Amino acid sequence: LALNPWDVVLCISGTIISCENAIVVVLIFHTPAFRAPTFLLIGSLATADLLAGLGLILHFAFVYFIPSGAVSLLTVGLLVTSFTASVSSLLAITIDRYLSLCNALTYYSERTVTRTYIMLILAWGASVCHGLLPVVGWNCLKEPSACSVVKPLTKSHLTVLSASFLAVLLVMLQLYVQICRIVCRHAQQIAVQRHFLASSQYVTTRKGIATLAVMLGTFASCWLPFAVYGLLGDCGRPGLCAYAALLPAAYNSLLNPVLYAFRNQELQ
Repeated sequence: LALNPWDVVLCISGTIISCENAIVVVLIFHTPAFRAPTFLLIGSLATADLLAGLGLILHFAFVYFIPSGAVSLLTVGLLVTSFTASVSSLLAITIDRYLSLCNALTYYSERTVTRTYIMLILAWGASVCHGLLPVVGWNCLKEPSACSVVKPLTKSHLTVLSASFLAVLLVMLQLYVQICRIVCRHAQQIAVQRHFLASSQYVTTRKGIATLAVMLGTFASCWLPFAVYGLLGDCGRPGLCAYAALLPAAYNSLLNPVLYAFRNQELQ
């Protein structure tokens, strides 16, 4: 095959993604102090993004050096699993932050740890199931007319994935709105009790809300193009538009460590 520059960009991106997420994974899973629910969820996110980076590298290697339909199914299955797990981990982190504010007094309990493991099992279980579907037969290798803009995924499979990502975005938006309301209410109560100046408390609250907005905005800007194109894209001409939609989704795995791990003071 002629070398596609977009595949080269994705392969280089996968290498960077793998390296930075490997740092987070090694740091969390080899440090006994990082066993709290928050760090477990960040570790899950970093693991998913690490697998996504490796999947991009393997996809490039197999397409250009070991072209095979069976191998392509395995690499696509790995990418579907890792990207779905990444999105699911982001949702789990959002849920965890919401519950930590709603149940602040009981958050640091055994119940929270159990709930975290349940969320991780559900997230990774659903992700693995999605990734296995192309491998066990839900693909378009034998029926090219059923192919989506992301071969060898079928149109129906990509529709399910895209709709799932949009649903996760809506849930995260709703949760972040609720988090902002709780933060503003708590900030106002603290300001009244401690007689803080309204202006200084407003600045602190605004910074916190701005951080949440950056996190949600990054996720939306990275995944919306892929989700919308997966639902509405023309599978007859998948070339440039498909790569343009997939690249931001891959960059979400590149930005996640910066937003959720490297900014954490304890991890620093």
